[in-house]
Amino acid sequence: MTLQAVLWDMDGTLVDSEPVWARVQIDLLTGLGATWTLEDCVGLVGSDLGDAVKVWMSRIPEGAIEADELADRMYGEVVRSLKEGVVFRPGAVELLQALTADGIPCALVSASYRVMIDAVMSHLPPDLFDVIVAGDEVQHGKPHPEPYLTAARELDVDPADCIVVEDSPGGTASGTAAGAFVVAVPQWVTIAEAPRRLVLTSLESLTPDALRDLLR
Repeated sequence: MTLQAVLWDMDGTLVDSEPVWARVQIDLLTGLGATWTLEDCVGLVGSDLGDAVKVWMSRIPEGAIEADELADRMYGEVVRSLKEGVVFRPGAVELLQALTADGIPCALVSASYRVMIDAVMSHLPPDLFDVIVAGDEVQHGKPHPEPYLTAARELDVDPADCIVVEDSPGGTASGTAAGAFVVAVPQWVTIAEAPRRLVLTSLESLTPDALRDLLR
């Protein structure tokens, strides 16, 4: 196998957006009468928005808000925060730039919707990603393999020759189900070692050659 592409998750992997999500969830849900803690936020790391909304609604007093309005308010507040500024995960942008310089295609594959991806991309140099797959542009979100299979298809590469970079169990399961090698860099949750998976504490030690070696 030879490395044909690197497929990146966004929230928690490329950008440290999970604390933003946690703050917005706690503020909004408690304001609507729910009991919602940091541990509840951790339980939704990597979740599809539709699945998250179902959980949020189950914790809010009946009649307090409609599901669509809750999703819009939650998303709108997170997008506003990300437009103001983001914190990138250690080593992520440097690895992306090294991959681009080395001619290795990269795709961004996120459960987040396009409007949130655009907010994050506004803080990055252009042309780092050849393909972007947003959560509102696939039928099945992570942990289903569709998002990563879609990215591989749009790049015209074999998923088995791709490396997926993830931080959540659901995203890791998605990449594995697609047939890719997964580099997992968990921040909030634990991800176990497994075949065709490397679990790291940081991306800072990774280089394009190190990623190539994983597939040899």
